Amino acid sequence: MRIKTLAVNSIVAALYIAVSALIQPFGFTNIQFRVSEMFNHLVVFNPKYFYGIVLGVFLTNLFFSPMVAYDLVFGVGQSILALSITIFSARYIKSILARMTFNTIVFTFTMFLIAWELNLALDLPFLFTWLTTAAGELIVMTVGIPVMYALNKRVNFKERI
Repeated sequence: MRIKTLAVNSIVAALYIAVSALIQPFGFTNIQFRVSEMFNHLVVFNPKYFYGIVLGVFLTNLFFSPMVAYDLVFGVGQSILALSITIFSARYIKSILARMTFNTIVFTFTMFLIAWELNLALDLPFLFTWLTTAAGELIVMTVGIPVMYALNKRVNFKERI
């Protein structure tokens, strides 16, 4: 991995952690609004952002989660799965906005893993928890589309890494 790629991924991880820390009470319950999930859209611009996002999720869950062991397995696993699906889809989906929309759908759907985690750890009802966590993810990721799209026009994420 090039030094530039390593440095940019470190910055992405740090931003993910910082933004997560700001809204910590709303990032680990059955109703989640983890604003830092917007950074998941970075893989749409360049798959190399995968490492920074996953590291950010890992460290956020390690430092802030009240259910560290569960979140390190389910939370990181959900991110790896959803990011991988989105990266793979880039072969077939060429439009940036279409990929961001697909990414939003993938992350929203895969929240079943988080619902399963909360069911195991806190005995919360699976279907209701999937609905509430997916709703929060859908809102954050949908709001993230125009935000990240506009930032990309200014910063050009593809060329930064």
